[in-house]
This record gives sequence, C-alpha cells and structure tokens, in this order.
Amino acid sequence: MIVSATTLSEHLHASDDPEYVRTPSVDYVAVLGDGAPGSDEFYRKKILVSDIARALAQREETPVVELQFWYPENSTPAEIADFYSVNPIPSLLYRVLAQIPAGTTDEAIASARTRAASAADTASDAVTSFTIPEQDVVQVMHHGPFSDEYATLARLGEYARRQDLHRAGPHHEIHLDAFTRTTPQDTLRTILRDPVL
Repeated sequence: MIVSATTLSEHLHASDDPEYVRTPSVDYVAVLGDGAPGSDEFYRKKILVSDIARALAQREETPVVELQFWYPENSTPAEIADFYSVNPIPSLLYRVLAQIPAGTTDEAIASARTRAASAADTASDAVTSFTIPEQDVVQVMHHGPFSDEYATLARLGEYARRQDLHRAGPHHEIHLDAFTRTTPQDTLRTILRDPVL
C-alpha cells in the first residue's frame, strides 16, 4: 500500500524500515557534477549550493543537502540494490540540491549567488532552479557511514522487488545532518530514496 507524503516536512522523513510512499513536488537550487562522491569537486559543489540556499533563505543555518545520482546512458542498467556496484563509481553523474521556496526564479537564484559570494563558486558552475515532481518512491532511513549504504540499499531493493517495483529515475539521497569530509559518520542520517514504477 502506498502512503502519501503530502507536506514538505514529510519530504524529510523516512522510516527505518523500507516503505512505499508518494512524495510531494519540491523546488531546489541545483548544480550538476560528475565523478565519485567525496572528491574535492563534490565537496566544493556541496558548499556552493548550501551558500546560495542560505542567501536565498536569509538565514545562517546549514540547509539539508540532497543528491541525485545516475549513470551515463550507455551504462549497465542498475536496480536499487545494486546501484553502486554494477558500474564504476567514477562514472557517476550527480546533481547537488538544496530546497528553496516554490516559485523561486532563476533571477532570484542569480541574485542570491551574487550575495553569497561563495568561495566555492567558479564561473563554470551552471547554478539553476530544479524541481523534483510529486512521485511514487521507495525509501528507507540509513544510519551511519556512507560506506554501509550497500546493505541498506540491499534491504530497500529487496522490498521493492517483493512489491514488483523497479527504479524509474535517479537515485536520491537526503542528508539530514550537515557533514564535511572530516565529519565522523557514525551518527549521520541519510534518506535513501528511489522513484519507482
């Protein structure tokens, strides 16, 4: 049975057990990247998006950073459980996201980018608005190190398989806790979410 996650606060919630839900439409400031997560470039883009989202919100707290991951078109198809294991991780494409108010224009984002004057900004970064539409997903809360996500994705993939559901878009990770390269990962909470059909 599908449960509707109708509010944006529910967008940032997931059970410790795999579940099938309908998530709301969410608007973001976004920047594209490629390569393995954890690289200097990955962390630079993460800081840039956070800085712009803070400038848009005119608040100092660190926004929740979300990520979408996918592989180039000619890659081996990957289901939920094996997403990180059937293709080389350095071939990943990704989008770094931070939530913004609905209806925020690209002009407002450009103005916030100027105000943020982020040290992580480069002229080559194409910063845009991006919307993830309302969609059916399977999701689960992952606790702890990112390197342990394989086991959590295996549980989520098995749940989807039993429901006869298949990944139908980019893998989505919602990092509820702020982190840097040196942050201990034992207590981090990450929602692992995949759109499904």
